[in-house]
Formats: sequence, structure tokens, C-alpha cells
Amino acid sequence: MPQLIRKGIRIDESFAEAFPMTGSGVVVTAPTRKWALQAATTMTGYATSVIGCDCEAGIDRELSARETPDGRPGVRVLLFGFSPKSVEKALVNRIGQCVLTCPGSAVFSAFDGEAKIKVGDSMRQFGDKWQISKAIDGRRYWRVPVMDGEFLVESSVGLTKKSVGGGNLLIMGEDWASTMRATEAAVEAVHATPDAIAPFPGGVVRSGSKVGSKYKGMGASTNDAYCPTLRGATNSALDADIGCVLEIVIDGLTSEAVAAGMRAGLKAIIALGPKNGAKRVGAGNYGGKLGPFHYHLKDLV
Repeated sequence: MPQLIRKGIRIDESFAEAFPMTGSGVVVTAPTRKWALQAATTMTGYATSVIGCDCEAGIDRELSARETPDGRPGVRVLLFGFSPKSVEKALVNRIGQCVLTCPGSAVFSAFDGEAKIKVGDSMRQFGDKWQISKAIDGRRYWRVPVMDGEFLVESSVGLTKKSVGGGNLLIMGEDWASTMRATEAAVEAVHATPDAIAPFPGGVVRSGSKVGSKYKGMGASTNDAYCPTLRGATNSALDADIGCVLEIVIDGLTSEAVAAGMRAGLKAIIALGPKNGAKRVGAGNYGGKLGPFHYHLKDLV
């Protein structure tokens, strides 16, 4: 495969192939940073891939008390799925089970979007007719009585059909430690990118997949071309100096956000250099046949 060299790191002349998604987001607040993060972390659990989860979700960023609607510490959470209906179901279920239950929490829409999801309107009945509707600055909220006071939740949350999921980077290094150093640097850079998340554990996925399987009924299976232990048994894509491969998958509210996240991750990997981090960076695609969004690495370095 043709490659570019940047500060000693080989950059494949390949591209990440991504897909249209529906995106939504909320701002979760609480009396303290600890509990705002707890609510957001719980809400985004088991949300790595729509292959096996109801959505893909993650923390976009923390918010100071000056940045939130109620003047308390907050966290901006983004959530993605393949349809407005699936996103609405996942968002309502996750808020109901993970944020309503969390001490001191409140929920606000993260953006307006082209459409709305009924969140507070769907959850108000938990108040058993004790709930109260309140309008503030043209926005409607529900105040639902709970045992530590009230759960304040915005009646509807913004939704956009312009989101993109599946931007990715394949980070390849000599061993686990050096590859992880580069990957963690890249994840930190992605996390600093507005409107983009890396939904896998800690932003990292080791079990990169390919379409199809030798087993009937399996839609995806291990990406054997990038498994170091299979180098002599399969059509390997790995060089002799690569002993570990890790992947970052990026979802964004817009295509520009995904490109910015990939660009930031690449910059961080290159800045670390091959002695301390990755020796090579690639991207996963399906020949350009499945996803309309293509992010060429050579255009991002």
C-alpha cells in the first residue's frame, strides 16, 4: 500500500469509510462534578456499536457551572443511531434508567436540531400526576418529584439527521505499550474536538471487525488482516515491525466534526513520534461500497 512518511511514522494512503447516522445530545447537570459525571458515565454504558447495542454514545465534554442552563456542573453527552425512532427510544430509556435515578440530576437539550425527541414529555408520568410543567424563556420543562427533591427535565431534545458514524484510525506499533501511548494521545485529542465522540471503552477498540464471517448468522468478525498473531496464517496487512494494532472509532454530529476528530488524532500520533508511539497509521474501509463518507488520511495530515 502506498504510504506517506510524517516524522518517521508511516501513514497509509487509505481512507476511513463512514455512514450517515441520526444524532442527539443532552446536557446532564448535578450539584457536583462527581455526580454529573456519574450520571453521564452510567448513561453512556454499553453504547459502543450499533452492531450490538441500542446506540453509540459518549461524553463530548465537561461543562463548567457558567456553561450550563442551571448554573451547576454539567456534562454534554452525544448519542447516535440509525434512525430517529431508535435514537429516541435509546435516549428516553437511558435517561429514565441512568439519569432520573442519579442523585441531584437534571437534563437539558444540548442543541436544537432539525427535529425534536419527546424526552421529558415521555418521562413525566413517573411523577404519578404530581409532576408540574414549567416554561422558562420559551422552553418547556417538567419538574418531577423524587425522593431527594425534584428531577428537572426538558420536555423535548434536539435531533439531527446530519450526523456521521464510523470515522476511524488504525494505530499500529511495535508492542502494546508503545501503541497504547499513541492511541491514548489520539483519544485525548479526539475528546477535545467539539461535537465528536469515540464511543468504545476509553475511546479505544482492540477488536476491529470486518464484514462477514465463516460462521452463519455472524454479520461481522475479527479483522484477521490486522491481527498480529495471524500474520503467517492469513493475508496479513501488517509489516514485520508491527506487534499491536488498536483502533479509534469516531462519531460526530456533522461530517466536519468527524474529519476534525481524525485530524486531531493523527496530529497527536505524529507529534509523539515512532520511538515512543506508533510506527504506522491506517484506516478501515470496505472498498468505498458501504458508506458515502470517505476520509482520506493524506488529506488530514
